[in-house]
Amino acid sequence: MRLSIERHSNRISPDLKRVVARFFFNGEARAKAIIQRVVSMSEQEIDIVITPILREFSKRHRNITRVFERHADKLKVLFHALEINYDTMDLKRRLLIGSYFTNEYSIESAAFFNPSLIEDVDQSGLEEGEKRVILSFRAVGEGHISSIAFRRGIINKNNQIDLVPAGNYVDEAEIIRNAEYQKSSFFQNAVSIKLPDSVMQEVQDTLEEKFDYVALKRAIRDMQQRYQEDHLLKKSLERLLWLADAYYELNFSLDTDISDRVIFPYSEAESRGIEDARFVKYTSEDGDVKYYATYTAFDGITIQPKLMMTRDFYNFKIMPLYGEGAQNKNLALFPRKINGKYAMISRIDGFNNYIMYSDRITIWENPQILQTPKHPWEFVQIGNCGSPIETPEGWLMITHGVGPMRTYCIGASLLDLDDPTIEIGRLREPLLIPNKDEREGYVPNVLYSCGSMVHNDELIIPYGLSDYASSFATVNLQNLLEKIKEDGV
Repeated sequence: MRLSIERHSNRISPDLKRVVARFFFNGEARAKAIIQRVVSMSEQEIDIVITPILREFSKRHRNITRVFERHADKLKVLFHALEINYDTMDLKRRLLIGSYFTNEYSIESAAFFNPSLIEDVDQSGLEEGEKRVILSFRAVGEGHISSIAFRRGIINKNNQIDLVPAGNYVDEAEIIRNAEYQKSSFFQNAVSIKLPDSVMQEVQDTLEEKFDYVALKRAIRDMQQRYQEDHLLKKSLERLLWLADAYYELNFSLDTDISDRVIFPYSEAESRGIEDARFVKYTSEDGDVKYYATYTAFDGITIQPKLMMTRDFYNFKIMPLYGEGAQNKNLALFPRKINGKYAMISRIDGFNNYIMYSDRITIWENPQILQTPKHPWEFVQIGNCGSPIETPEGWLMITHGVGPMRTYCIGASLLDLDDPTIEIGRLREPLLIPNKDEREGYVPNVLYSCGSMVHNDELIIPYGLSDYASSFATVNLQNLLEKIKEDGV
């Protein structure tokens, strides 16, 4: 007999009105021509052009003048090359120049799916049985480029989910890149790039014990000139540069609602999107709480697993993951250490679930197979749908399986609390199968989740509908655990 699972009526669909003002650059020659044309305009002409722009777009963006100024500031090197004094330029002329280097980007115009559900940092002012939560989503816009977006909600005592309406504005974060790198730690982490030892040593020999991004870039460009005929080596050297670019911090303004904060691809390794963030509330052995998320960076050719950390959802630290186990997609961190080590679920070969342990949260080696496809609905592949959830019966792991017609279904497994390499049980039949109202979308017949939670004795599963929109389902936790144990391994 199948488990009774309740689908909720909530449906979160893409909102075309969610736009952000981003920096727009169409090449140096064209940029210089625009600057020169605006500089040659009279003050009256500047007034006539900039006034309606400010009037129209101030309704669509928080402090649009600050955006225009910030984008104009990015062009200072071009002003210098043109021998134009940027610092003495009047404000309206500077704003007009900034407007030519700004465009609106609709962050979720194509899709809003693959949600992750976590407990909010703030649980104040709630009634008994309520829980304030944060949802992360994969938002897809123009060019099928993915970013991470957020919403806030409250789960009531009956486990109904009330989503807080999104704010009126979307903001980018301030980006802070590492100013300096330690040679020993940087090149230890660079092993996964698999450059020949002699070439790696050659790069190291050109750098000081502490170096910055500019010094590394200069060394790599010099070597790419010397190895001009070896295209694979040139590409690997470029990835070494991307590695330095992969460490950064994001800081959002404190006057933003969480729905205003969108994490875009910022590094070269993420240039074609950041996908499927799996957020987890992580508790250290001393009781310290952080929020981690594993996600996939994509540059159009190569994928790179990455990790972000935050305590407040205003400030985020971004770092790459390394090692034999940090390959492919589908990494999900356990919410605490197990036997003194970090633990992670992965799918390094694309179709089996692996488990691995580490003393360092960014280095993952020695993965071992945990689950292989067993039932017909998961014969193509099995993977996780977010971080394992601790219960008295064991680690509850929500999974996805791919079967006939590339249909993605959601299932569940139970792992031993002290030794998660031991699978206690796995559902023979899926928890969720795409129904007639869920199977149409950008990618048909796909149900997928990036993180569930337990509240009021029920498992709450947020899930994506055919890579287009998102919804929720709930199931009684004890009934689920009993069914998993009944089905066995």
